[in-house]
Amino acid sequence: MTAHQDGERELELMPMGYMSVDREWCITYLNAAGEAIVGVPREELIGRDYWEMFPANRDDDFGRTYRECVATGRSAMVESFYPHPLNAWFEVRAVPSEAGLAMYFIDVSDRRAAQERLAMLARVSAELAGTLDVDTAAARIPRLIVPVLGDWCILTVLDDDGRPRDVGWWHVDPAKRAIVARYAEVRLSSMPVTSPVVRALLGEMVVAPGPDVADLMPECEARELLQLLAPSSGVTLPLRGRGRTLGVLTLYFDGRRTPSEADLATSQEVADRAGLVLDNARLFDQQRQLAEALQRSLLTGGYEDDQAEVVVRYTPAAEAARVGGDWYDAFTQPSGATMLVIGDVVGHDTAAAAAMGQLRALLRGVATYSDAGPGEVLRGLDAAMSQLHVDTYATAAVARFEQTPAEADRGLTRMRWSNAGHLPPLVIHPDGTLAALADWRGDLMLGVDATAERAESVVTLDCGTTVLLYTDGLIERRGGDLDEGMARLRQAAVEVAGLPLGKLCDELLDRLVHGRPEDDVALVAIRLVAPVRVG
Repeated sequence: MTAHQDGERELELMPMGYMSVDREWCITYLNAAGEAIVGVPREELIGRDYWEMFPANRDDDFGRTYRECVATGRSAMVESFYPHPLNAWFEVRAVPSEAGLAMYFIDVSDRRAAQERLAMLARVSAELAGTLDVDTAAARIPRLIVPVLGDWCILTVLDDDGRPRDVGWWHVDPAKRAIVARYAEVRLSSMPVTSPVVRALLGEMVVAPGPDVADLMPECEARELLQLLAPSSGVTLPLRGRGRTLGVLTLYFDGRRTPSEADLATSQEVADRAGLVLDNARLFDQQRQLAEALQRSLLTGGYEDDQAEVVVRYTPAAEAARVGGDWYDAFTQPSGATMLVIGDVVGHDTAAAAAMGQLRALLRGVATYSDAGPGEVLRGLDAAMSQLHVDTYATAAVARFEQTPAEADRGLTRMRWSNAGHLPPLVIHPDGTLAALADWRGDLMLGVDATAERAESVVTLDCGTTVLLYTDGLIERRGGDLDEGMARLRQAAVEVAGLPLGKLCDELLDRLVHGRPEDDVALVAIRLVAPVRVG
């Protein structure tokens, strides 16, 4: 056996493909492994022009690498995708010689797909890690997994009442996304009990040809849309979280693409991760609703006063299901004076909420029994906290609105107020200007020194004056300071001063926290529309 024959025998035994071309790019050899990879008999390739037989390589990474190897005489490695008819990823080592160029190549599509699946799983995990909203989480998933796991997909979640709802969809072809969106809108109402979606909701993975799914539907728009999309097959997987089925992931495949075992395993991994995220979002939503309900249950409801308008607002923090320590109150003292209270217990947990409930009740009791002014009420609250071992710190501002008969006749009201480390009240005169007292800083916060003196200030207000008491969530920003926040509040208050009181409060919340505050916001406002009380 000659050396040439020995060389050819070794090439034929190699598990990788081998092809050689001469200096004129004429194919001179193709081994058996290469023949199997390219799917063309070697007799039809040997002696033919390489660029004619593989035209896609003319201007792609392969072609550029081959020409560079021949020009420089240096070997090179390249990995890239070859389109139809091969539709595969290849790794090629190109070795130039005096005779031409030798190419050693292997199909790395499986390896590439595995890498893409791992990268996709990493993206899914990263994108969903901080998501605690069900619809937001569900809407993200399809865009993350198409086209790695399928050509298009739809994600379905179960609402609290157990009804399925399609909330996310995506198609690799932009021209078909509107069709998929419409299909997702109408398909569930046309799904029979034997459909893959219903079976997956019962915990079963279902793999079915696309036409079979359409055949299960009655004649309707959804069936026509699915036939228009024409998937060759689909797989429907349950989204499971902590032993519960929370939704369904449906993947569709176009053309000749069929899901491999690795695709199915990865799809189930995605479904399981998505299910856990959805369950976390569901639990978070329940906790947020519970926290808000608890917070609101500890706060005063609507307060009615036929001689003054009082409006209260409470908006929980948007970022976490935290039970906070913000509170407000509005009530009438035995003398007939109206007392408004705003406060904030240090912390954001159940202990803060419990302390808030205690302080609110204690302050109301002290104020009602003693019929005292704000300073004395705060002193009594501090003393009660010490005596009853209410171990917490809190800020509070108390305002009492009172009149003498002569003041009532003149349409005047005195606001007597005291501040325990809280933000100052904001007073808006009937002409829309702001009172100077808004710069007053206040005394020591509650819980620090039970013997601390509490100063009082008094200001006389005209009928039509508006007074706002609020917590720091209304003006505080991450990275900002309270002076900047106060400036924003004052500017906004001037701009909305002429609005009805309820609308004024809503507009301030919208302008300052945009409906999604970083911290809880409590706001209580009073407008002196008539003589308040004789006190």
